[in-house]
Parts: sequence; C-alpha cells; structure tokens
Amino acid sequence: MARGRLRVYLGAAPGVGKTFAMLAEGHRRRERGTDVVIGLVETHGRERVESLLEGMEIVPRVAAEHRGAVFGELDVDAVIARRPKVVLVDELAHTNVPGSRNAKRWQDVEEILEAGIDVISTVNVQHLESLRDAVEEITGVVQRETVPDEVVRRAGQVELVDMTPEALRRRMAHGNVFAPERADAALSRYFQPDNLAALRELALLWVAGSVDEQLGRYRAEHRVAGVWETRERVVVALSGGPEGETLVRRAARIAARSPRAELLAVHVTMADGLTGADPAHLARQRALVESLGGGYHQVVGDDVSRELLEFSRRVNATQLVLGVSRRGWLARILSRGVGVTTAAYSGTVDVHMITHGEAGEFGGRAPSRAALTRSRRLAGWGTALLGLPLLTAALLEFRQAATLPSVILLFLLMVVCVALAGGMWPAITAAVAGFALLNWYFTPPFHSLAVTRPENLLALFVYVLVAIMVSAVVDLAARRAREASRAGAEAEVLATLAGYVLRGEAALPSLLSRLRETFGLASVTLLERRPGGPSGSSGSSGPSGSSAGSSGSGGPDDSDDSDGWRIVATGGGEPSTRPGVADTDVVVDDDLVLAVRGRLPGASGRRVLEAFAAEAAVALRHQRLAEQAERLRPIAEADRMRTALLAAVSHDLRTPLASAKAAVESLRNTGIDWSPQDREELLATADESLAKLDRLVANLLDMSRLQAGVLGLTLEPTALEEVVPRVVDDLGPLRDRVRNRLPGDLPEIAADPVLLERVLANLVSNAVRHSPPDVGVLVGASVEGDHVEIRVVDRGPGIPEESRDRVFMPFQRLGDRDNATGVGLGLALSRGLAEAMGGTLVPDETPGGGLTMILTLPVFPRHRAAPAPVEDL
Repeated sequence: MARGRLRVYLGAAPGVGKTFAMLAEGHRRRERGTDVVIGLVETHGRERVESLLEGMEIVPRVAAEHRGAVFGELDVDAVIARRPKVVLVDELAHTNVPGSRNAKRWQDVEEILEAGIDVISTVNVQHLESLRDAVEEITGVVQRETVPDEVVRRAGQVELVDMTPEALRRRMAHGNVFAPERADAALSRYFQPDNLAALRELALLWVAGSVDEQLGRYRAEHRVAGVWETRERVVVALSGGPEGETLVRRAARIAARSPRAELLAVHVTMADGLTGADPAHLARQRALVESLGGGYHQVVGDDVSRELLEFSRRVNATQLVLGVSRRGWLARILSRGVGVTTAAYSGTVDVHMITHGEAGEFGGRAPSRAALTRSRRLAGWGTALLGLPLLTAALLEFRQAATLPSVILLFLLMVVCVALAGGMWPAITAAVAGFALLNWYFTPPFHSLAVTRPENLLALFVYVLVAIMVSAVVDLAARRAREASRAGAEAEVLATLAGYVLRGEAALPSLLSRLRETFGLASVTLLERRPGGPSGSSGSSGPSGSSAGSSGSGGPDDSDDSDGWRIVATGGGEPSTRPGVADTDVVVDDDLVLAVRGRLPGASGRRVLEAFAAEAAVALRHQRLAEQAERLRPIAEADRMRTALLAAVSHDLRTPLASAKAAVESLRNTGIDWSPQDREELLATADESLAKLDRLVANLLDMSRLQAGVLGLTLEPTALEEVVPRVVDDLGPLRDRVRNRLPGDLPEIAADPVLLERVLANLVSNAVRHSPPDVGVLVGASVEGDHVEIRVVDRGPGIPEESRDRVFMPFQRLGDRDNATGVGLGLALSRGLAEAMGGTLVPDETPGGGLTMILTLPVFPRHRAAPAPVEDL
C-alpha cells in the first residue's frame, strides 16, 4: 500500500490563518469530488473558522480521561476504518492526553499516512524542535509541545501562511484570534511587533531551507547538471596544504557580501591514495570553517577537478574558491594543474583563484612515484618507442668497437628504465623489441634474424628473461605501493567517519548524508525488514550486525517483497523501497540493508561503503537504545526517589514519633501528679509532633504520586482572591507579617484549589521564616499574556544564582547540615504540583536583596468546553 501524502500549513504565530487555509483547501478538494473528512479541528471559538465546518463530515473524537477531566482526541482507528482520500488534522505538534495511543499527534498522523490516507495539517514555527531555543530567546515563553523538523520536512508540500505583524495585531485587536479579555495581555507580551517580526523571519528562513532541500532532491532525481542561482553558495577547495586557512577566510568574506549566502568547504581524497594532504592542516581548517558557520565535506575521486565541479553542481554552488598552485614552474609548464583545468570546465560556476604565501613552493608531501598512473604508463610506452630506436642508432656508430655483451647490458638498462617508468607491459614490449634489434643489428650475420653462434643465442634469451623478471618485480612493487596508498585513502575516509561519530554526528540522517556526499551518490537508504517478515540468508554477519557484507546488486532472498521492508532513514533523491532495485546493496545483517543509487565505487570504495553501513546499523541501535532508555527513565527516577526517601526519612519520622510517644507515656504515668499547666504543655507537644508527622507523611505521599504520575487533580476556574486569604489565615500569629497586594481584576486561573493552597502556603511560610522579624512578606500577582504570575517576595538572605536549581531537588535544604529541619520536600513538592497544574515555579532575586518566588499558572480558557490537558509527570 502506497504511503499517504502530507501537506502542512506553517505559520509564524497563532492567528495567521492556518486552520482557515486548511479548511478552505478541504472544501476545494471536496468540490472537486475528493472524499475529504475532518479528523480533528480546533476552532478556538472563532466564528469564521467554525463556519467552514458546515457541510464537512467530521469523524467523532475518542474520549480520553485524565485526572478527573474528559478530553477529545483524534480517533486514529476510526479514521483508518473510514478510509477517506484526505483527512484534515489540526495542530500537528499537539501533545495527547497521557494514556492515549500515541504521545504526540504527529505520531497519530504517521499511522494514518502509513495506511495510505493523505493528511492536511497545521503547525506553528515555534513548535518546530530545531527552533525551540530560538523562539524561547525571542519571546521568553517555553514551548512544551514540539514536533521533529524531519516530520514536517518529509511533507510533500509545506505552505507558508504569512501575515505582517501589523495585520496580525489588528486581527487580534478586533477579537478574531483571542477573546477580548485575553487580547490586551497577548498584545502586550507575546504578540509584540518585534516578536512577530522575528518569528516571521524564522518561518520564512525555515521554509526557504525546506524548499532548498526539495530543489536538491529534484535536481538529483532529474540529473540536472547546471547551476540554478537561487542563492549564493561559496565552495572553497582544500588541498590539505598550509594555505587552506587563507582560502577559507577569503571565501568567508566573499560569502559575507551576500545575505543568506552559504559557505561550504570540500576536500577531495584521491581514490588511489595519491594525496599530499596533511591531516593536521585539514583538522585546523575544518574547525575554522565550522567556526565561521560553514560546513565541511569530503569526497572520494580520481580526478580532483572533476570531483570539485561535480560537488559544486550537486550543491548548486555559484562560486568556487581555489588556491594558486604550489607547484614549481616546470610542473606548471608540463601540466595545467587543478586550478586551470577547473576554470576551463567550470561552466556557470564562477572560479576564484586566490594567491597565498605558499604559491610556487613545494609544500606538503610529494606524491608517491610508485603507483602506475595513466601518465606513468604513457611515459613507459613513450620511453620504449623513442628510447630503443635512439639507443640503436647511437650504438650503430660504435658497432665495430663494442662487444655484444656490452650492447646487451645497455639494452637491458633501457628495459629497466621502461619498467621503472611504465610497469610490466611496456617493459616486456621493450624487451621483445630489443631482442629483435639486437639480433638484426648486433648479432652476426647482420641484418638477418639467424644466429650462427650458440653463445649469442644464449645471451639473447638470458637478456629477454632478465628483462621480463625485472619488469615483473617493478610492476609488483608498484602495485603493492598502489594498494598501500589506497589503504591510506580508506583510512583517511574512515578516520573522518570516526570523527563524525566522536563529535556526536552519528545520527542516521547525518551519517547517510555524509556517505552520499563522500561518493557523490544519488540516494542512500537504510532498509529494515518488517517484523514478522521472512528472514533472508544472504547476511554476512550474525545477529549482532557488527560486520557488513556486500551483495553487489542482489540482496536478501525476499528482496522482491516490497511490503516486507520499510525505510528507516534516507538521504538524497528517490529512495529505494526494497533491496534489489538500487545500484548497490550492502547487507548489514538479516534485517538491515543499505541500498545505494548512483555511481558504483571501486573495490576500495566498496569497503568504505561497508564500513558506513556497519556504522549506520550501530547508529540505529544507539538511537533505539536511547529511546528505550528515555522510556525507562521515569521508572529509574522513581526508584531513585524511593531509595533517597528511605535514606532521608530515617531521622525525620522518628523525631516527631519520639516526641509524641514521650508526651503520651508521661501523661499515662500514674506515679507522677502532673499540674494542669504541665499536662497542657505535654498535650501541646504531642499535638504538634503528630501534626508535623501528618504533614511529613502527606508530603511524602504526594511526592511519590508526582514521581509516579498518578497524583489526582482537578483543574477548575479558581479565583486567587479566595485562595490567598485562606493561606494567610492559616499562618496564625504570623499572618500580620504578610501583605496582600492582589489586584481586583485578576482573571480566574486553571488550577486545583486544594493543591494551589498547599503550594502558596509552603511559599508564604518559607518567606516568613527567612525574612527579618520587622520586615513583611509581599504577595502580589499580574496578568502576563494567557498566564497569571503570582509573586511571593521576601527580604531574607536570598539564594545564590548557582544554587537556585538545587533547592528544588527533593531532600535538599540549602545550607543545612542535619535533618532537624525536615526532609526538604517543600519546594520540590511545590514545583511538582505547579507543573502538574500546567504552570511553573521559578526563583528570582528581589531588588534590594531577598528572594522572589514566581508561580505562573494558565488563565482558565472560558471559550473551551474543558481545560487543556496537562503533561503527565
């Protein structure tokens, strides 16, 4: 079954019209006869959006209960059973109610797509995982709901719903986005003009990057060789010489002249290992490129000029920066060099030849002279064809004086020179030709192939034999040197791969992208056998998958079964859906195959390909182990909490128990006649000790429930004007030290009144305890966007900034040295309860000295039928 297609409407902020555009597209397709249903749409009470629901079939939501409230979530099974052509699903980054089928709505959408149903969805730019930190820096709001960028990038279409900040603010002021009571607060904080402008820029840049990736895939699939100047990309070629840093800085200055220009550095590793690259230079140059915001790439090839131009066209580069040759004048006369050749065939790519201090000098290691390159073979044939006639002509002048053995030695010397220059076959040809020339010109009778004297015949045959043996030895040495050089090239590529892993770049998409760039491939796909599918027999490794074997163009036995395989990760153009359809398959184990489309690498490249395949399998296993560890983390955290709990309460439980027991036993002692005053004091001691014990046990139980995620709470509209006075009254004689500064127009917040009262009581009692006796504690509040910030301000010693996170850890009491003050659960429990109600609790410094605890809770959404679900702890 073909996978469904995803279309995403991306917006810079709430209210730009994503849901409206999605519903309008649904109506257009429905009018064209397409079977369209609504899986889930959030109208947020907007009349224009609600009007578009008329006439559309809506799949009923599935009810999900959480902490006493019932919420409606997307019914995946109902959508798949209905099997429409297109389903509309709003808010792709939404977090489902704990206990739902999937944790995130985008995971629900993935299941629907796998069922072959097209999906149209919406998402805001602040919900993209890669931009989460940037959005928080701009707006100051932490985004708890995110969607991986890769999910959106895989969409067939990503359409930007754009609106200027001024138009969006006008829309909000007219009440078309939020209710009027929330609009003013939103306009004064999150929806400020500079915030909206920055978010709009992020959205535009992200969409531009997505379009750029789609353009790259299109060019790869359609084999577009030309350069499309959609944006400036400057590629700098690094040879591994000392001039590289100069070239990188020069290329960076060229890129800086154009807005949004991209800097890329590329190093070509020769497939035969004949390279003068210095690894130390390359390491420094790579670090410099990355510090300037560029990317470093490495490709393998035989022709440096061709590989540079192919890479430049593959990344759609507009400019290529090369260094002036470091070769000497004679070498430049004999060969044009990389720079001149690249410029001659560059086409539409602008080539910059940059001078540097190393120009004209022989820097780096000289290339090996042992390998049988094409120029070496041509030199050997040239020496044979020209050297033998010249040597014969020269010796004919001295034929009467020279002896046959001396002439044979000179011819043998010529054959050795040919062997050193061109290898075995030119040398053997020279030996045979030399035999004929010696016999014709220097062996009596002259100008005849007949040999009259046996010793001359023996000398000629020994000459041929020695020439062939020398040629074979020279050729063998050259081939061994070539193999060693290729091994060095492989080691260099594998060392680069190891560097990616050590730097944490072994994630599957990054790894496959590096592999595709290294060999200039069209696409690279990691395939995995679906569970329950038949096992293949062509794997070359055991279950551990620690080795990889190449299967050429074949694959596992069930390679014709496309339904038996699924794509784990892919990079480049059109992916392979099963083994056997790609140009090369590398079998990692019985369940994993790396499918490669593009130019087939040689034998040495295939070994590197197998190393990449094995590393991809390891990266996949690490990724899944990390996911499993993340799922088990709450269990481990709960176990750690229980262990710490048992260690911490050993003293705190015994102290109130011992005090209460001693008081009760004293009262029961009939041998002592207690005065009414003593009796009252003993009863007060027992009552106070039992009250402490009750609070301690309640805190421990609530903390345990929080860690296990089973603390029951009911979010309902709560007025702070009712909760804060009760908290102050419970302080008893200390109530006079608290000043209530709550404004009279605060909106109701979404909170559990009982838990909110416990949190505020803890914060206020802590503030009173640490403030000087003659200084009061201030309790105030203000509306910030769709949240209310409650501040408890004291003038105590405060908390150092580096210790503010530590005070919220369970069983921590900042500055304490014993357990006399309790197990230290107060602030930890308060933060846990605040987060359970969908809020935050953070400390801040009081101007002039002291500590301010800021409790932030969401405003109750009156326009919703039920409060929004909170994340499970």
